Amino acid sequence: METLVVERTDSGIATVTMNRPDKKNAVDDTMWEELLATFRSLAPDPAVRVVVLTGAGGAFCSGADLSSDFAGNAAAGAQLAFMRRLTEVVLALHRLPKPTIAKVGGVAVGAGANLAFGCDLIVASDEARFSEIFVKRGLSIDGGGSWLLPRLIGLHKAKELAFFADIISAKEAEEFGLVNRVVAAAELDAFVDGWAARLAAGAPIALAQTKQLLNSGGQVSLEDAAVAEGAAQTVNFSTEDLGEAVQAFLRKREPVFKGR
Repeated sequence: METLVVERTDSGIATVTMNRPDKKNAVDDTMWEELLATFRSLAPDPAVRVVVLTGAGGAFCSGADLSSDFAGNAAAGAQLAFMRRLTEVVLALHRLPKPTIAKVGGVAVGAGANLAFGCDLIVASDEARFSEIFVKRGLSIDGGGSWLLPRLIGLHKAKELAFFADIISAKEAEEFGLVNRVVAAAELDAFVDGWAARLAAGAPIALAQTKQLLNSGGQVSLEDAAVAEGAAQTVNFSTEDLGEAVQAFLRKREPVFKGR
């Protein structure tokens, strides 16, 4: 691929690196297409148990690439097609049936920030910076931010970030509740590797169903959530992984989950 580097380990970790460091990994048309194809190909792959999304060259992602003459000049049809493609990427990331971790080492702004916030877990270095930069570019929020931010930090805090479009530090992002952890830059890789390894060793079916239940839980009644939990748990009761977990518990050893 032209704009991404995808690396896999034997333990089931796939790392997707946005690789346009000269542009701070701004997402152009090619990268949108490659992100979509990558997320869709990873989703059904049983060999992949966790996905790490990150950026090359110190930055995470500086948002959509507006350096071309596309913005403000292209025909409305082309602009609509562009936004539909962006939407497909956002949904493909959200629908990945395995845990995702955003590893943010530097700037993450605009659609780049919302790609990070769209991951299940966000780990930032103390050098990271975030911004919902859109209104400063004459744009309204996109990349799923209007759905993600209120759920992450509440409506009023979301409006503060989106209306003022300030650049905030990793520490401020942690105080807002936008990221799970802030670690020293020198420790970022090791910390994310540790979390990814723990997730990759987990029970894939149970993790996938837990992710789905949590993603949909805020949109359904307690009754519907409990019914969905019961249906998911019924599936878990029939898996080999449950039997393995019981045997591991009884024998005081770590379970080895197979995802079946």
